Amino acid sequence: MADTGGKTPRERYRDQVRAEIKQHAWEQLATTGVSALSLNAIAKHMGMSGPALYRYFASRDELLTELIRDAYRSLADTVQAAAESGSDITGLALAFRDWALEDPHRYFLVYGTPVPGYHAPDDTTKISNEIMTVLINAHAAQAVDKQATPFDAHLDHHRDWAGGHPASTATLHRALSFWTRVHGVLSLELAGHFAGMGFDPALLFADEVADLVTPAQG
Repeated sequence: MADTGGKTPRERYRDQVRAEIKQHAWEQLATTGVSALSLNAIAKHMGMSGPALYRYFASRDELLTELIRDAYRSLADTVQAAAESGSDITGLALAFRDWALEDPHRYFLVYGTPVPGYHAPDDTTKISNEIMTVLINAHAAQAVDKQATPFDAHLDHHRDWAGGHPASTATLHRALSFWTRVHGVLSLELAGHFAGMGFDPALLFADEVADLVTPAQG
């Protein structure tokens, strides 16, 4: 007998329709971009009326929130799994890149240009903080003897983004540098800015990560 998770047939049907709506939304994002996300267009594609679809997602922003939540959840699970399998900082960077290359539109939904007029709810921030916690933990495991910088002094009084993590300011700085540089290279690569330049973006990415890691291994 199939495991229904304690849900009624109506609830299972609702979950199936919502999943189908989200799948069509991802396809729409891939072809027209997030600014053109339209519930009415999705309803038409599914052979539904607009009002019928709005019973599953009350607004475009509600659907967008679900997509963002799913994207962050997927990345958080990916980096957490990498960390639990023993990946070091380099391994985490590769996990980030593989995840981004698998679906660039998903990547840009959470790390691209903010959607005008849209404000993500707090729970999406909590999921993104899980990702940062993994990065901070990985950098905390690396012993570093590095002279403090003016930014370290500044960061010591601006730690809220780290969610109360007890790591040293120097560790937070390294984790933040990792986060900004990894996403910087990925954003340029996925947006096509390296096209026609003749080099392998994967090798550039590897060098950037090695430059971040080398001081921690010296």
